[in-house]
Amino acid sequence: MIEPVGRSFAVMEALSRRPHGTVAVLAAETGLPRPTVVRLLQTLVELGYATRVSRDIGYRLTDKVLGLAQGIRFVDHLVDAAAPHMSQFTREYGWPLYLGTISDRAMTIRHSTAAESPMSFERAALQRRSPVLSSALGRAWLAFCSADERRSVLRDIGVRPDGKLVADFERIRREGYAFTILPRSGRLQGIGVAIRKGERVMGCLSMRFIRSALTEEEAGKRYGAPLNKLAAAIAMDADR
Repeated sequence: MIEPVGRSFAVMEALSRRPHGTVAVLAAETGLPRPTVVRLLQTLVELGYATRVSRDIGYRLTDKVLGLAQGIRFVDHLVDAAAPHMSQFTREYGWPLYLGTISDRAMTIRHSTAAESPMSFERAALQRRSPVLSSALGRAWLAFCSADERRSVLRDIGVRPDGKLVADFERIRREGYAFTILPRSGRLQGIGVAIRKGERVMGCLSMRFIRSALTEEEAGKRYGAPLNKLAAAIAMDADR
């Protein structure tokens, strides 16, 4: 860890837990020396993330820190845009849908219609994380995101793309959907599509189904086009 960065965030986190704070209070809570806290606060003030109220009251954060959460707020907006479309799909086709975004080297479930599906055999799984490289959500994301983002994600998870991986992504782009890489004993399969605007992937959708009920080929033929149509409608609403 880069210590100065860690100390800066410690001070910001301490300030975020109260309307304002003095140097003495922040030093006591973070365990940092007072001179260090003073220097860090001065830096935050110069950057616009904090302001000095008075000597007695101390410092407070400014609304500029809200800009650091723009990505999180977009996820909420995406869920709001996607939820009614996903519910309509599940009412029409029965199967549960999952909306996922990439977060800290994994795909995280942000919304699900599992509770609405008569054919769901698992919990809603909100915030459940799945591997980027083997899940339908992650494979759809990697296939349709920009080349720069793909290289960055693969580098973060310690994977060097080989010929087979490149061919897999080309096939997914050609077909329009991805499947989860499962062990032979895996009971539930997923087909994933990307919610995108150009090369920007906003999120991904996965439809979970029972392997004994559908083959991958059947799932692709029956649901590939409807899922991509659904993803396009969500992207349009999310972009408003």
